[in-house]
Amino acid sequence: VLFTPDAHTALGGHSWTRNHLLLTTRADVSSRLELLTPGPDGWTRAPLAGVPPLSTASVVCTDPDESDEYFLNVTGFLQPSTLHRGTAGAADGGEGVKRGPALFDTAGMAVSQYFATSADGTRVPYFVVGPEDRPGPGPTLLYGYGGFEISMVPQYSAVTGRAWLARGGTYVVAGIRGGREYGPAWHQAALGANRVRAFEDFAAVARDLTARGVTTPAQLGIEGGSNGGLLMGAMLTRDPELFGAVVAHVPLLDMLRFHKLLAGASWTAEYGDPDDPADRPHLERISPYHRMRADGPAYPPLLLLTSTRDDRVHPGHARKAAARLRELGHPVLFHEHLGGGHGGATDHRQTAFNEALVHTFLWERLTPRR
Repeated sequence: VLFTPDAHTALGGHSWTRNHLLLTTRADVSSRLELLTPGPDGWTRAPLAGVPPLSTASVVCTDPDESDEYFLNVTGFLQPSTLHRGTAGAADGGEGVKRGPALFDTAGMAVSQYFATSADGTRVPYFVVGPEDRPGPGPTLLYGYGGFEISMVPQYSAVTGRAWLARGGTYVVAGIRGGREYGPAWHQAALGANRVRAFEDFAAVARDLTARGVTTPAQLGIEGGSNGGLLMGAMLTRDPELFGAVVAHVPLLDMLRFHKLLAGASWTAEYGDPDDPADRPHLERISPYHRMRADGPAYPPLLLLTSTRDDRVHPGHARKAAARLRELGHPVLFHEHLGGGHGGATDHRQTAFNEALVHTFLWERLTPRR
C-alpha cells in the first residue's frame, strides 16, 4: 500500500518518472510531495524538495520512458506561480526555472494556518495572510465557498495583494465543508439537509479570528460568489452580529425556486429538490431570501453584484434580495452589469471596476473614520 488517506490527508495525484513515483497529497489543505522508489526489498520514500510549507504544488510533466526529470508548478498566497525543475533521486533538490511576476510587495507579510472548532466539534482549517507583526486587531477579509467539491487552497492573487494586503489588511481563506479539502467525505458532509454545516464552519472561523485578536466583528468583512453567495446570504441572516460588511457576487439566495431558473435544476444533487416534500423544509430553513426579517439583530452593510447575462445563477436572486432588504429597512447596495455572464464582467476594464468597487466598499466600512 503506497497511500492510505486519513483525517488530515487526501490524495492529489501521482506521476511516474523512469525509476520513481511522485506522489502528490494534500495534508491539511497544503501540498506535500513524496518520492517513492521501488526496490528488491520493497518501496522507500522521502519528501520531495522544492515545495515550501503552506503552498500548492502540482506535477506539470515527467518523461517516464526516458528519464527521472520532472517539472512542478508551485504557488502560494505570497509566491507567484513558479516552475521548478528537478531530477528524482538527485541530491540537489532541483531549481526554479521560471517565476511569474511579483505583482505586490510581500515584505513584512506572513502566512499562518489555524483551526476553528465548528458547532459539531469538527476542526475547520483556515489560512491567515497579512502583517507578520500585527499590532492588534485590524481590517480583515474572510473568503469562503463550501460546495461542489471546490477546495480553497493557497494561491497567488495579484488583486487581493494590491487591493487589500498592500493597504495593511488581513486576508483569510476558510476551508469549510462542502469543498474537497479533505477528500470526498468533506464534500458529502455538507450535502442536502447538512448544508448548514458549511454555514456553521464559516461562522466558527469568524469567531476564532475574533478570539485570536486578528480582528473584531466591526472590522471583519466577508466575500463569496455563486454558491459562496449563498454562504454570504446565510451569514447575513444567521449570524449578522459577527461581521462588519458582506459582499456577495452573482449569489444564489432563493432556495425554493433555484431549480426553476437557468442551470438551477442541475444543482438538486447538491442542495436537494424544492419540489420534494422531504427536501423542502431544510431548503426553506437555509434560504437567505426567506430568512430575511425586519426584527432581530441589525444586518451589516451588504453589497450585491450580479450580471444581466448570467446564464448560471439568475440575476433575479440578487434583485429580489435587494428589493426585500430595502423593504425591510436594511442597508444594501446593488450593482448589475449588463454583460459578463457568471463571471460578472465582459473585459479587464469591467473586472477592474468591480474589484475596485468591492475593495473600496469593504475598506470604507471596516476601517475607522478619522
